[in-house]
Amino acid sequence: MNEFMLIFRHEDGSKVASPEQIEVWMKQTMDWIATIAAQNKFVSGTGLPFEDARVVWHDNVVTNRPFGKTRETIGGFIIVKADTVEEAVEFAKGSPVLQGEGNSVEVRKIAKNDGTH
Repeated sequence: MNEFMLIFRHEDGSKVASPEQIEVWMKQTMDWIATIAAQNKFVSGTGLPFEDARVVWHDNVVTNRPFGKTRETIGGFIIVKADTVEEAVEFAKGSPVLQGEGNSVEVRKIAKNDGTH
Protein backbone atom coordinates (compact mmCIF):
# COMPACT_ATOMS: atom_id res chain seq x y z
CA MET A 1 0.00 0.00 0.00
CA ASN A 2 1.32 3.44 -0.92
CA GLU A 3 0.78 6.84 0.65
CA PHE A 4 -0.28 9.86 -1.37
CA MET A 5 -0.42 13.52 -0.45
CA LEU A 6 -3.49 15.43 -1.62
CA ILE A 7 -2.49 19.09 -1.80
CA PHE A 8 -5.30 21.65 -1.79
CA ARG A 9 -4.60 24.50 -4.21
CA HIS A 10 -6.74 27.61 -4.15
CA GLU A 11 -6.76 29.88 -7.17
CA ASP A 12 -6.83 33.10 -5.17
CA GLY A 13 -5.86 32.79 -1.52
CA SER A 14 -6.07 36.55 -1.04
CA LYS A 15 -9.86 36.38 -1.14
CA VAL A 16 -11.28 36.11 2.35
CA ALA A 17 -14.40 34.01 2.84
CA SER A 18 -16.98 34.86 5.46
CA PRO A 19 -16.78 33.02 8.80
CA GLU A 20 -20.07 31.32 7.90
CA GLN A 21 -18.69 30.04 4.58
CA ILE A 22 -15.51 28.83 6.26
CA GLU A 23 -17.63 26.93 8.81
CA VAL A 24 -19.61 25.24 6.00
CA TRP A 25 -16.42 24.26 4.16
CA MET A 26 -14.84 22.92 7.35
CA LYS A 27 -17.87 20.73 8.04
CA GLN A 28 -17.85 19.44 4.46
CA THR A 29 -14.14 18.76 4.68
CA MET A 30 -14.43 16.91 7.99
CA ASP A 31 -17.28 14.80 6.57
CA TRP A 32 -15.21 14.02 3.45
CA ILE A 33 -12.19 13.02 5.55
CA ALA A 34 -14.46 10.87 7.75
CA THR A 35 -15.50 8.84 4.67
CA ILE A 36 -11.82 8.19 3.89
CA ALA A 37 -11.06 7.35 7.54
CA ALA A 38 -13.99 4.91 7.60
CA GLN A 39 -12.11 2.93 4.93
CA ASN A 40 -8.98 3.00 7.10
CA LYS A 41 -7.21 5.03 4.38
CA PHE A 42 -6.69 8.38 6.15
CA VAL A 43 -3.16 8.93 7.51
CA SER A 44 -2.97 12.61 8.52
CA GLY A 45 -3.44 16.16 7.32
CA THR A 46 -3.76 19.78 8.26
CA GLY A 47 -4.54 23.24 7.00
CA LEU A 48 -1.78 25.71 6.20
CA PRO A 49 -2.79 29.17 7.47
CA PHE A 50 -1.64 32.19 5.48
CA GLU A 51 -0.68 34.33 8.45
CA ASP A 52 3.02 34.19 9.28
CA ALA A 53 3.74 32.56 5.91
CA ARG A 54 6.97 33.51 4.14
CA VAL A 55 8.58 32.54 0.86
CA VAL A 56 12.37 32.46 0.55
CA TRP A 57 13.49 32.92 -3.05
CA HIS A 58 16.69 31.76 -4.78
CA ASP A 59 18.40 35.12 -4.20
CA ASN A 60 17.54 35.07 -0.46
CA VAL A 61 14.75 37.61 -0.91
CA VAL A 62 12.00 36.88 1.58
CA THR A 63 8.40 37.82 0.81
CA ASN A 64 5.46 37.83 3.19
CA ARG A 65 2.73 35.33 2.47
CA PRO A 66 2.86 32.87 -0.38
CA PHE A 67 1.30 35.17 -2.97
CA GLY A 68 3.66 37.06 -5.15
CA LYS A 69 3.15 37.32 -8.82
CA THR A 70 0.82 34.32 -8.69
CA ARG A 71 -2.45 34.21 -6.84
CA GLU A 72 -2.49 30.45 -6.32
CA THR A 73 -1.97 29.28 -2.76
CA ILE A 74 -1.75 25.97 -0.95
CA GLY A 75 -4.43 25.80 1.72
CA GLY A 76 -3.57 22.45 3.26
CA PHE A 77 -3.10 18.76 2.61
CA ILE A 78 -4.03 15.28 3.70
CA ILE A 79 -2.16 12.02 3.36
CA VAL A 80 -4.08 8.92 2.36
CA LYS A 81 -3.26 5.27 1.86
CA ALA A 82 -4.13 3.86 -1.56
CA ASP A 83 -3.18 0.88 -3.68
CA THR A 84 -2.88 3.01 -6.83
CA VAL A 85 -2.69 6.62 -7.89
CA GLU A 86 -6.12 6.15 -9.46
CA GLU A 87 -7.58 5.28 -6.05
CA ALA A 88 -5.97 8.40 -4.56
CA VAL A 89 -7.41 10.48 -7.42
CA GLU A 90 -10.87 9.15 -6.60
CA PHE A 91 -10.42 10.39 -3.02
CA ALA A 92 -9.31 13.78 -4.39
CA LYS A 93 -12.41 14.08 -6.58
CA GLY A 94 -14.55 14.22 -3.42
CA SER A 95 -12.71 17.18 -1.90
CA PRO A 96 -14.87 20.21 -1.06
CA VAL A 97 -11.94 22.38 -2.21
CA LEU A 98 -13.07 21.63 -5.76
CA GLN A 99 -16.22 23.71 -5.23
CA GLY A 100 -14.14 26.84 -5.80
CA GLU A 101 -13.70 27.79 -9.43
CA GLY A 102 -10.06 27.35 -10.43
CA ASN A 103 -9.21 25.33 -7.31
CA SER A 104 -7.51 21.96 -7.62
CA VAL A 105 -6.23 19.01 -5.63
CA GLU A 106 -2.76 17.82 -6.59
CA VAL A 107 -2.11 14.12 -5.95
CA ARG A 108 1.51 13.15 -5.26
CA LYS A 109 2.90 9.76 -4.27
CA ILE A 110 5.11 9.93 -1.19
CA ALA A 111 8.48 8.27 -1.69
CA LYS A 112 9.17 5.41 0.69
CA ASN A 113 12.09 5.68 3.09
CA ASP A 114 13.52 2.42 1.81
CA GLY A 115 14.72 4.07 -1.40
CA THR A 116 11.93 2.73 -3.61
CA HIS A 117 9.40 4.96 -5.30
